[in-house]
Amino acid sequence: MSAFGQQRSSWTQWGGPSRNFVAPPAVISDKWPASGPKLLWKRPLGEGFSAISVDPPLLFTMYGKPGEEVVIAADSATGKTKWEHATPVTFRSAYAEMGIGPYSSPLVLKDRILTAGVTGRLQCLEKLTGKLLWTQQLWLDHRATRLDYGYASSPIAFRDSVIVPAGGAGKSLMAFQLTGGKQLWSRNDYPNAYSSPILINLDGLEQLVMLMDGVLFAVNPHNGDPQWQVPFRAEYGIAVATPVWSPQDQLLFISAEYGAGAKVIQLRRDGLRTTAKELWSSNRLRLHHGNAIRIGDTYYFTSGGKGSQAILSAVDAHSGKIHWQERSIEKATFVQAGSRLIVLDQDGYLMLADPSPQGFKILAKAPLLTNLSWTPPSLVGTQLFVRDRRTMAAVDLA
Repeated sequence: MSAFGQQRSSWTQWGGPSRNFVAPPAVISDKWPASGPKLLWKRPLGEGFSAISVDPPLLFTMYGKPGEEVVIAADSATGKTKWEHATPVTFRSAYAEMGIGPYSSPLVLKDRILTAGVTGRLQCLEKLTGKLLWTQQLWLDHRATRLDYGYASSPIAFRDSVIVPAGGAGKSLMAFQLTGGKQLWSRNDYPNAYSSPILINLDGLEQLVMLMDGVLFAVNPHNGDPQWQVPFRAEYGIAVATPVWSPQDQLLFISAEYGAGAKVIQLRRDGLRTTAKELWSSNRLRLHHGNAIRIGDTYYFTSGGKGSQAILSAVDAHSGKIHWQERSIEKATFVQAGSRLIVLDQDGYLMLADPSPQGFKILAKAPLLTNLSWTPPSLVGTQLFVRDRRTMAAVDLA
């Protein structure tokens, strides 16, 4: 099962149905009361930044507590816990002020849940019970790249396999059988970073695209065979944001903090071969983490934020020209709903905005969360699921 075939009434993986943070059409209100949209429920949660995957009537995410990492299934209508699966974890981040994770988001596939923990533990659980079906230890057994902040990449499905970045000699990407966890293939030598893979369709040619330490590249998802690559190096290997694919003009947008800047790559298919050409690059544009959204011919994302103020930026997709930058909105994550953006900033303010190359019109705004809010929301119908570092909530945008 590929990322192109996810149900329209669910949000079952990192980035939603197509891993691009674009929600299926729904009628949402552009006016909220002063208190904000209707709060359906709100509950405490442990540490972490794992996004919420929703397959009604259940939702899934991950959190950490002293000595353990927990996968939780909850009722999407009430937030009440249905089951939890805890794993002993002794990982300590090199930068304690950023927390200890987890960061990866659950992948829901039929009757199963795939999760990747902060120590590189890939595991498959029964969706309804949380029963452990199989595990693969990327760090311990496969000698994958160990990362200072911990493993952060979200797994992706392709047909009857799950694919994850691992990193290291012959193991940049690894594919495992969904049913029993058997290794199917392992290819390439690049070290891992913190980004997550996407599947693209280039004129009928399926490719899996991955941003790793020093390189953006693609493979054949059937067997891991290399397709193309372009250099892209972020200092300290801190490449976090997921690439943005635009099939209408076959452009890939990538960006990172720490000296990497931003690039747009033009892909072209020639038979079974692919050419990858840099269209533009800029050292002024630096997406630290979070996500970027393309609407029309404009990318919207927050630029900067480590040692400098993050600035909401609108950038032309074909030239890299900065249309505008808005300092009143700092680090934020986004979900696209039609032509509008649902925005959650790091201070917990939820916004609905009408973006354009001419400006950023905020239609509604309300405080919702109180802790560090770095996790992108998930939208199913008109219900929006959000979390901060220690809380989870759902609101109705109808």
